[in-house]
Amino acid sequence: MRRIAFLLVSLAAMIGVAASMAPASGNADEEAAPWVKEKPAGYRDWKWVSSAHEAGKLNSLGAVLGNDVAIKAYRAGTIPFPDGTIIAALHYTHAPSAENDKIFGQPQSFVPGSPTNVQFMVKDSKKYAATGGWGFGHFNADGKTVDAAFMKPCFPCHQQNKTHDLVFTTYAP
Repeated sequence: MRRIAFLLVSLAAMIGVAASMAPASGNADEEAAPWVKEKPAGYRDWKWVSSAHEAGKLNSLGAVLGNDVAIKAYRAGTIPFPDGTIIAALHYTHAPSAENDKIFGQPQSFVPGSPTNVQFMVKDSKKYAATGGWGFGHFNADGKTVDAAFMKPCFPCHQQNKTHDLVFTTYAP
């Protein structure tokens, strides 16, 4: 009987040691990273928050959209934004419109051209505590996300806007 008990205790100890040495499911660093890896469902149907023109090297036009939580917070002026807030920025090339310019009689019209990327900010104060409560996502025009090295500057840049809870876009009623 003592041998069976000893064998069971030994077996349990070996299983415990093996389990503690086995890798956890997923990479802990990756799971803790503040990167949004999937586009939120239905984001193209969210409400308009504002538009943006990025000059310089980017020279893009953007539409900033918010889910219902974001819109409610924007309209109420709620800072910090509540958990569940999601902001999407859809970016396009800045393209002249020859068709519109014909009507205006001179070059003056610019429209969104080809899509370049879609970016997201997702507020979850527990999941993204290390980055001010925000997760960041970037998806290229082909729908693929980018690597962690590309995303690394997101939080340090947004952190500079602490007075507006790291969000650059203000509501344009």
